Amino acid sequence: MATILYFGKLSSLFGELSEQAPLPSEISDTATLRKWLDETRGFDGALMHNSVRVAVNSEIVSDPFPISNADEIAFLPPVGGG
Repeated sequence: MATILYFGKLSSLFGELSEQAPLPSEISDTATLRKWLDETRGFDGALMHNSVRVAVNSEIVSDPFPISNADEIAFLPPVGGG
């Protein structure tokens, strides 16, 4: 099972900081995972924004990046500050 982490406003939208999820066989990269999670977890398009970065096993990657059930995948929204 993959470990999926949601940071910032994404955790608020999902209602949890993380989940353990078996990836369906058709999910083999970060782009298809992003779309699948957005559609099945009620993110209402939030994961599809270009500003949401993805990290696989603690390294920022660009879509599409290969993933497997052994990976930790984190979704990172933009950070604001002042």
